[in-house]
Amino acid sequence: MSLRLVVFDVDGTLVDSGAMILAGFQGAYAKRGIPCPGEAEIFSIIGLSLGVAVAQLSPGLSEAEQAGLVQAYREIYSAGRSAPPPPLFPGARAALDGLRARPEVLLAVATGKSRLGLDHVLAPHDLLGMFLSCQVSDNHPSKPHPSMLEAALAETGAEAAGAVMVGDTEYDMQMGRNAGFLNIGVSWGHHSAERLRAGGADVVIDRFEDLMPALDRLWAAA
Repeated sequence: MSLRLVVFDVDGTLVDSGAMILAGFQGAYAKRGIPCPGEAEIFSIIGLSLGVAVAQLSPGLSEAEQAGLVQAYREIYSAGRSAPPPPLFPGARAALDGLRARPEVLLAVATGKSRLGLDHVLAPHDLLGMFLSCQVSDNHPSKPHPSMLEAALAETGAEAAGAVMVGDTEYDMQMGRNAGFLNIGVSWGHHSAERLRAGGADVVIDRFEDLMPALDRLWAAA
């Protein structure tokens, strides 16, 4: 029986954390006295590691100013950890439970969050034990570099030919392609279906209930 690895992005894919991330960036820019980019610009960089996201949002700032924004965001995020965690998207838990029930399927996450950030959003939903491999920004270059997915393959013993990346941004899709994965884009996150397909999505789904059939079709075709 061939192993099948399914790697999930977190923000915008499993967890509806956009409002929390937006507030963090807006607070960080205000704290540093720097004009904040608009909501659309902020949502467009969700999925990148924090330092890369800030550099992309504000390329005209000095390295010291960018580093100050990163630190301010982390301080705001840490201060907000006592607040209720962002919710899972509808159908996420059922989809994960269904996949985990398949003995040939292994689950992992690959996220631009830090390990502390990942624990903060997944632990309250009792999801940390769901994933055999958790790849975070502490240990890897930012998406779309394939390092996180390569590490997930090494940790699980799966092969790229049987692996699928599931995410809501073009960075997820590009990372999947760079690692030799198949890609499923989800339309409920932060990038449009058109942007997901341009980034390398093999399939774009509109609800979690469509995930299992999409996976089966991709694996059968592969």
